[in-house]
Amino acid sequence: MEQRTFGNTDLTCSALGFGTWELGTTQYGEIDIDEAVRAVHMAIDHGLTLFDTAEVYGPFTSEELLARGLGERRKDIVLVTKVGFVFHDDPTVVGDAAIVGRDASAAYITERTEGCLKRLNTDYVDLMLIHWPDMNTPHDETIGALEAMKAAGKIRHYGVSNYDVPMMQGCQAVGSLAANQVGYNLFDRRMEAEVLPYCLEQGIGFMAYGSLAFGLLTGALSPDAKFADNDWRRHGKAFGLPLFERENFLKELRVTERLKAVAAGYGKSVAQMALAWVLSHPAVTVGLVGMRNERELEENIEAVDWRLSDADRAEIDRIFAEEGVPTYADGRQMTDVSRGGESHED
Repeated sequence: MEQRTFGNTDLTCSALGFGTWELGTTQYGEIDIDEAVRAVHMAIDHGLTLFDTAEVYGPFTSEELLARGLGERRKDIVLVTKVGFVFHDDPTVVGDAAIVGRDASAAYITERTEGCLKRLNTDYVDLMLIHWPDMNTPHDETIGALEAMKAAGKIRHYGVSNYDVPMMQGCQAVGSLAANQVGYNLFDRRMEAEVLPYCLEQGIGFMAYGSLAFGLLTGALSPDAKFADNDWRRHGKAFGLPLFERENFLKELRVTERLKAVAAGYGKSVAQMALAWVLSHPAVTVGLVGMRNERELEENIEAVDWRLSDADRAEIDRIFAEEGVPTYADGRQMTDVSRGGESHED
């Protein structure tokens, strides 16, 4: 498995990361939790060294299940988690309904980090991220708290998630970000306009979530797909983009079908090609993918060592243009992502 370094830090991990949002939710439909936890062991055996979670996934259940899956192998991996949401007082309220606000104040994120450490059954986190921007807390207060936890050995490195360039600049003025985690895939290229270039220039690692476009690039969806009541995709939007609205959805599936043919020419799946595309960007440190079982795990791993040619990338772009499917590569709506409230990720 290819190993990559987070920008200017000493933090190194596999190019492919295990995203665990699905371990804490049924919003993609029901899953076999025991099978998913077994996939954690399989992932480590196959060379994956980064596992990404967050206290909001569930909330809390993803961290707990990941800890169960890691066990004594915690020391062998890079552990990433995220804080910054405020939750409903009623513990029976789960999923997005449990989120009532954001708080990146020093006192709050310090308190929440202690909860993460307890649930993850560890003394430290390799990378702690502020999950979404809190517009009411100054960057210097947030970064000061992260620096204090780093000095205390609670975290090794810190970063942000879903931050735009001005927000990162505010953080960089008072600290040193190791990473920014934002959505990036063939159907959503907004990060190419400003965020990816800035991360590359500043030596900030970029963690791409949604690499398979929330199922659009798996090849498993059909035009008559019906999303369950608890599946967030049934509402049509994905981080401000109308990817699952009916007319767009059908066009995107036509693109995916044509991409299948391109990938098949190399003996690869469309999902493997989509991952290879994400990982080929020079600013991308790790591509996050949810893996529920060994079959999905093995398919994802085979994408890592495949390199797309310039001709392949041009053919991909031609298919998008011919089908009239936008890629949003001009960066529009990035502010909507940073200020929005969606929490669907890996």
